[in-house]
Amino acid sequence: MTKSFKISPNEDDLSKFRDEFYIPTNKSMKASQVSSERENEPSTYLCGNSLGLLPKRSRKLVEEELDVWGTRAVEAHFDHPLGRDWMYIADFVHPLYAEIVGAKESEVACMGTLTANLHLMISSFYKPTKERYKILCEAHAFPSDQYAFASQIESHGYEPSDAIIEISPRKGEFNLRPEDILSAIAEHGSTVALVLFSGVQYYTGQFFPMELITKAAHDQGCICGWDLAHAAGNVPLSLHDWNVDFAVWCTYKYLNSGPGGIAGLFVHEKWENKRIRNAGWWGHDPSTRFSMPNRFSAIPGAQGYQMSNPSVLATVSLLGSLQVFHDAGGMKPLRARSIRLTGYLESLLQSSRWFIPPNDASTVADGQDINKKKVGFTIITPQDIESRGSQLSLLFLPMDGKVMPEVMSGLAAKGVIGDSRKPDVIRLAPCALYNTFEEVERAVKVLDDVLEVVAAKV
Repeated sequence: MTKSFKISPNEDDLSKFRDEFYIPTNKSMKASQVSSERENEPSTYLCGNSLGLLPKRSRKLVEEELDVWGTRAVEAHFDHPLGRDWMYIADFVHPLYAEIVGAKESEVACMGTLTANLHLMISSFYKPTKERYKILCEAHAFPSDQYAFASQIESHGYEPSDAIIEISPRKGEFNLRPEDILSAIAEHGSTVALVLFSGVQYYTGQFFPMELITKAAHDQGCICGWDLAHAAGNVPLSLHDWNVDFAVWCTYKYLNSGPGGIAGLFVHEKWENKRIRNAGWWGHDPSTRFSMPNRFSAIPGAQGYQMSNPSVLATVSLLGSLQVFHDAGGMKPLRARSIRLTGYLESLLQSSRWFIPPNDASTVADGQDINKKKVGFTIITPQDIESRGSQLSLLFLPMDGKVMPEVMSGLAAKGVIGDSRKPDVIRLAPCALYNTFEEVERAVKVLDDVLEVVAAKV
């Protein structure tokens, strides 16, 4: 079973793109329990769902722009020695963004940050009426999304407790059933102004059926938007064909733009003539932008929502990564490799003696394992490969908030880097552009060793 996912080096055409990235060493990641012979070897970095690794092209492009800043200064806005005039720097990203999210170039904009863009899109598309004023979302959305929903609703004079409809997994389950989402839309649709979900759930790694949900929302007369923070660069997207109204995403996770990197948004072309009421200078027609007219003349499409000139350094850092995605053939081949890597990780984890199959999902979810002191883990990410991306979320038992931190520290000490979500979850994400099957094997071997030590303390 485990070997069916693994590809031989000769067949693994995309493995060469690992050389496009800087891989932190065990020493640089402070892996204290690694032998001196191995301290300069690459760490096992399975944390690209939180912060992607540095592409070598990004470093080169940033260094080039620093040199241009030092030699051309303000003149580089219109006369750049390398042909990347700063006035148009975001336009180098837009066609690559379109490839990543399945859109037309005019439907995407490289701008802002995730939450700022989310507020911008909600304020632009959430137009409540007396009859239709609610926002339908997942109960455990990322906190920034929940804060945005509440503040936008309050700005219109409504109470979040009344205007927000949250959908939760069924008792004893970790993931939302698509049929429950569709049922909620059908039930509440006449009162809902906006349906907004995450493309991939940050905690569980569930990939929602975006096309189905979008259509169901539209059938009820609702606007449908998406937070793609954990989806962009992770799973294939077809925002234009799915008729999504708007979407936002960050780029420092799977898109490897660097900490706090510049973000992106999508607005479907059907809204191209929608009046932009939240106007900014950079969304103005470039041909007259520097004439400083008093009247706003929007760029047609998503780029009309640009507020300010984008950070050149942040933009070219993203550009370097997107060039690698493009050269790798885009999301289709990367998705195929991701499925194999994640499937291999899952099969090895399920073969571990520490794996606790959720035979009765309710008992696992409630932390009621037969032996409450038994140390182990289960996987709360959907098994269906069409319902997940690269991330597997491991829930550690007993659910006491003590086992997971010890496991997390033990993994890091041995050079395996994941990320945690308190109190009991560790997320591991083998990324198609730079992780290997051998790293997946090592991660599970180290996890087994760490759990041996942790169990001895219980």
